[in-house]
Amino acid sequence: MLRDVAWRTMTAYDLPAVQGIADTVHVDFFEAPEVLAERLSLYHNGCYLLEVGEKPAGYVLSHPWTYGTLPPLNTLLKHLPAEPDTYYLHDLCLLPVARRVGAASRIVEALTKHARAEGYPTMTLVAVAGSIPFWQRQGFETVEIEALYAKLLSYEDAASYMVKRLG
Repeated sequence: MLRDVAWRTMTAYDLPAVQGIADTVHVDFFEAPEVLAERLSLYHNGCYLLEVGEKPAGYVLSHPWTYGTLPPLNTLLKHLPAEPDTYYLHDLCLLPVARRVGAASRIVEALTKHARAEGYPTMTLVAVAGSIPFWQRQGFETVEIEALYAKLLSYEDAASYMVKRLG
């Protein structure tokens, strides 16, 4: 474990650093600054910044959503669903310096506790860039929903809709 590795609540002041991390790590999954800012403004309780030695090294964006649907990439949502029934992990992104130190697992554990406390029966996400094994270790499993195939392909050919049951 690296020293001085800590997650903290994200603020609007962190958005330029978040954009820089996203642009570095997610070159194939661009999202505009206003999209990232909107996720923070819609549900700040699900947005955290990872710091290594007080320098931004990762982030997570998450929020309530509707099971079996996907928010489109790089699109403003305008509002969250009126009756959400799952907790959606929109993006967990770490710079290489912050990988393999347990930081990702720690924030997933914290968000799982949050989702349970809020009464959600599931957590959902789209796994990309070879991340399926990581998410499986966190208790997620791939779920096939035919209506999502086209949307998943908009991420990448290997994108997978994954679910963690909290009950």
